[in-house]
Amino acid sequence: MSRKYKFHNPTAAYFVSFATVYWIDVFTRQPYFSILERAIAHCRNEKGMKVFAYCLMPSHVHLIFRSTNGDPSGLLRDFKGFTAKKLIKAIEENPQESRKEWLLWMMERAGKMKSNVSKRQFWQHHNKPIELWSNQVIKQKIEYIHYNPVEQGFVTDPIAWKYSSARNYVDDDTILKIDNDGIDLGFL
Repeated sequence: MSRKYKFHNPTAAYFVSFATVYWIDVFTRQPYFSILERAIAHCRNEKGMKVFAYCLMPSHVHLIFRSTNGDPSGLLRDFKGFTAKKLIKAIEENPQESRKEWLLWMMERAGKMKSNVSKRQFWQHHNKPIELWSNQVIKQKIEYIHYNPVEQGFVTDPIAWKYSSARNYVDDDTILKIDNDGIDLGFL
């Protein structure tokens, strides 16, 4: 991995994106989104995660976050490990999951390619963290996150995507709360 894609400043805010293996559209059902919601809420309440912007897409997640414990890499590692286990179990136990066998086979296939995965791999290993060093960069990354569902053709207005902090910026905290105090996020 390139040096530019590492967490160098433990107290900085970072933009990260991470995707499912093979960019599989796993997040097509409410129970899977709910696992991500609960995990982010838990990390905010118990693990020192500050979330400034997010967008949960069918195959990937975008976050702008900071670790108040000074360990953004460990926080993200734990988040991805925990959610991977929960999501694989939810897929295994979901009687309505018509793609169950295929999803699990693809995750097993991905796991066999990595020596550090025992059975199934859910997330791709890289996160490509980008430290946010100025208000201009913060604004650019927030716009990128919020307009991702528009660019993908899912909605015509960023606020219409249910799983995006674009809604929080118009005072709708129904999905996830964000931490927008103490940082100039300069929304759109």
